[in-house]
Amino acid sequence: MAKVAFLGLGVMGYPMAGHLKVRGGHDVTVYNRTAAKAERWAAEFGGRAAATPAEAAKGQEFVFACVGNDDDLRSVTVGTDGAFETIGSGAIFVDNTTASAEVARELYAAAGAKGAHFIDAPVSGGQAGAENGVLTVMCGGDAEAFDKAKPVIEAYARMVGLMGPAGAGQLTKMINQICIAGLVQGLAEGIHFGKKAGLDIENVIDVISKGAAGSWQMENRHKTMNAGKYDFGFAVDWMRKDLDIVLAEARRNGAKLPVTALVDQFYAEVQALGGSRWDTSSLLARLEK
Repeated sequence: MAKVAFLGLGVMGYPMAGHLKVRGGHDVTVYNRTAAKAERWAAEFGGRAAATPAEAAKGQEFVFACVGNDDDLRSVTVGTDGAFETIGSGAIFVDNTTASAEVARELYAAAGAKGAHFIDAPVSGGQAGAENGVLTVMCGGDAEAFDKAKPVIEAYARMVGLMGPAGAGQLTKMINQICIAGLVQGLAEGIHFGKKAGLDIENVIDVISKGAAGSWQMENRHKTMNAGKYDFGFAVDWMRKDLDIVLAEARRNGAKLPVTALVDQFYAEVQALGGSRWDTSSLLARLEK
């Protein structure tokens, strides 16, 4: 059993922290910007709620975070009453936020100045993956710190990998989102084409999903897409935030991402349709408007 803090109890962080307590058997203290949610988590799982990130992090072996963006992450780490005010020498900070590689490297250095370790560890698998404890976790940081953190992370994950030095986890998550964007657009176009051609979409998918066109998106989203239902996970607003990070990094490193940039604009059109909180498969709604 380890002493653990978890900062940020959104749709991902709330169940992830629960798995650390229940499945991992760790002593967990939580912090959330809305204190009532932290109190509710503590009542449900039997942990402790802290009033600030600094209070939550004090004396902990591991400090986890899953917040909204770079600015939120800086706030709970190096901001006023942030975790880095009290994080102990040798402690390991594991950041599950999808953020920039730049902020990961920045906080890696800031943690090191305190004698602590920082691992950027964004996740894939969405809300369902968090609730079921089967997330994929892509890590960047030092191997020694990763080896210590991995058994703790595994409480909410089915795959945990070290991708390279600080920032490599975030860069890998960017690749993940690049691949998803293209896949979902292709699936949306395929379903749209099939409907226009008068085909039975269920029959079509039943056949082609067993071949080279098959994907997680096809298996798990084609039925809801075909029914015009888009309330099943990762929201368009979140995807656009992630793609903004991807495209900013591409401008820095010179990568050419024409499909990703185009799909990002398609998601902007979905937002304009009122689909900000629809899931990412709602690209089909844009084609059928």
